[in-house]
Amino acid sequence: MKKNADLGLLVLRIAIGGLMLLHGIAKLKGISYIEGMLTEKGFPSFMAYGVYITEIVAPFLVLIGYRTRLVSLVYAFGAIFIIFLAHSQEIFSLNDYGGWAIELIGLYLLGSVALFFTGGGKFGVSSSNIWD
Repeated sequence: MKKNADLGLLVLRIAIGGLMLLHGIAKLKGISYIEGMLTEKGFPSFMAYGVYITEIVAPFLVLIGYRTRLVSLVYAFGAIFIIFLAHSQEIFSLNDYGGWAIELIGLYLLGSVALFFTGGGKFGVSSSNIWD
């Protein structure tokens, strides 16, 4: 049986990059609530603009397969920051249906870590660099 690891990596990139990109596009309407969360936690409000890097730029680059390993690190950092900024009280909680309360963010985080270790595969814009 022929294995299609590169096709599987493409599907993972589409899922992880495409779905997070939708969250980022929604942030184009404004990020004032993120600025509020940051200042409540003692961070400077300008850090809210990092959401555009971690939810638009990084997912787009993951989606097209450009420097997938490197961008996956940025993506993972963003997911960790989201967890601790907005969902720290839910890390050890289950939702009403028995699933992890932050399972979607956890899936984004673990998917980006998987892409860091595997790379984006041959179906990307770039696949010959060490960071691909």
